[in-house]
Amino acid sequence: MGTKAINKNKRPLVAYFCMEYGLDNDFKTYSGGLGILAGDLLKAAYDAGYPMVAIGILWRQGYTIQTIGENGLPVDSYPEYRYQHLKDTGVTVRVSIKDTEINCKVWLCDCYSNIPLYLLDAFLPDSPEQLITGQLYGWFEEERLAQEIILGVGGVRALDALGICPDLYHFNEGHAVLAGLELMNMEMDGRSDDASRKDKFNAAWANVRQKIVFTTHTPVVAGNESHGYRALFYTGADLGFSKTELRQIGGEPFNMTVAGLRLSRLANAVAELHAETAKIMWSKVKYAADIIPITNGVHNGAWQDGEIAEAAASYLKGGKGVRQLAAKLIWSRHTVLKKQLFDEVYVREGVRLDPDRLTIGFARRAAAYKRSDLIFRNETIIGPLLREGKLQIVFSGKAHPNDQSGKNIVSNLVRIASQYPDSVVFLENYDMKIGALITRGSDLWLNNPVRPQEASGTSGMKAAMNGVLNLSILDGWWPEGCVHGENGWQIGDAYVGEGQDQHDADSLYNALTSEIIPLFYENRDKWIDMMARSVEMSRYKFSAARMLEDYVSRMYMIKP
Repeated sequence: MGTKAINKNKRPLVAYFCMEYGLDNDFKTYSGGLGILAGDLLKAAYDAGYPMVAIGILWRQGYTIQTIGENGLPVDSYPEYRYQHLKDTGVTVRVSIKDTEINCKVWLCDCYSNIPLYLLDAFLPDSPEQLITGQLYGWFEEERLAQEIILGVGGVRALDALGICPDLYHFNEGHAVLAGLELMNMEMDGRSDDASRKDKFNAAWANVRQKIVFTTHTPVVAGNESHGYRALFYTGADLGFSKTELRQIGGEPFNMTVAGLRLSRLANAVAELHAETAKIMWSKVKYAADIIPITNGVHNGAWQDGEIAEAAASYLKGGKGVRQLAAKLIWSRHTVLKKQLFDEVYVREGVRLDPDRLTIGFARRAAAYKRSDLIFRNETIIGPLLREGKLQIVFSGKAHPNDQSGKNIVSNLVRIASQYPDSVVFLENYDMKIGALITRGSDLWLNNPVRPQEASGTSGMKAAMNGVLNLSILDGWWPEGCVHGENGWQIGDAYVGEGQDQHDADSLYNALTSEIIPLFYENRDKWIDMMARSVEMSRYKFSAARMLEDYVSRMYMIKP
């Protein structure tokens, strides 16, 4: 598909749709990386003054609060949240779910230095389905489709009721694709000619497609959401389209990512390697939009410690005397950040970690491909390092409430922590606060997914911005940033194939024992130099500001 730049003097007004937003730790409208990425983009757009609004859902019970029970197993709970900082727009929209009309109130959130975020809320006194907007990613297929009707259909109607006329719609993941179908319905209903249903459908599809761009995140086919047609028609997610028409857009079963690719004029993956993977993965989908790489980024103001950033810049730009002073500032500030993490560990777990010991951070959604326990594969290597005071590890993570395998991963980490009580800790209920503490206070950030199953991995970017050195598989964003031995370390050589787990574990141990541990304890000057280079490598290249600039120049300002 050929593209060209549109009038650069007119920046299109973008309506950004996402299921979740991580704007603040205490505003529980996020579950993890997808939402925090979206929140960071909203802050970057605000910083840049870019014309954008966002659409989401006000989750009254948020994502799960996941604690560890006495038996070592995760326990999920869902308190109800009430927020005083949201503005009442005075707008209510109506959607149809299972032949029932549902009213959704529209709230405005604009208090986190973010562009306007409009949140739909079905938790109303007269609503027959108050809890549809209760739990983020909760319940099962019917509830998920109902939530996506509210996001997509309700979101388009909310914009219309608010008098906002976007030039472009950006769907962040497939959850929002029903907005595309709603836009098609509006196109078809707006025609007064005698054209056939088929002609109206095709024309609406072509016209709407020029107004949509799409971001895909999941590099494994099975991880992309799909629905059977029985569920679509039962919930009303068909929006009046026939099965034949829907099949043209989403295939069978109806795949939300396929629909996103066919409803958009251009799509992006979230790292260069992810783009290669996605193009292969979706190569058999006819009429799909081109997929280009736009690597994710994180918001410096939200995640980077300002003193570390300033000291690292001085270190790399100054003369010898300035560098010596800046090196001392980098290390002293890092020591403070490390203490803040350790203080939180003590409050939560009652464990006093050693501030002089090399500390690894690992905080992730609990998923098998992330291999949280890879470092424990060979106890004869890792055991002595932990028991003899060479190493300590801070873990955190959270499993989806309905994912038993994910909960088993969490339980395994809890068990390992009990096995090494003075050297390994697991912080329950992973959230933005824990994420900030670990990505600032660790010495080393460990990331060992099964290549190429990590789409991007923004936690490592946050760590890098704070001088926390990455030790990572060459997956997601890391192949674009890693200079081995200068700003971090790679695990392995990008090998994919039989025996991959053992290959990667061996490489991890080799880097840890032959390079990282000796450097940390024997050459602090070199370690600090690498910290500064890590900050410099990541501060712009992997920032949300750069990500927004790429979206504007490579997607928003481009038309077929």
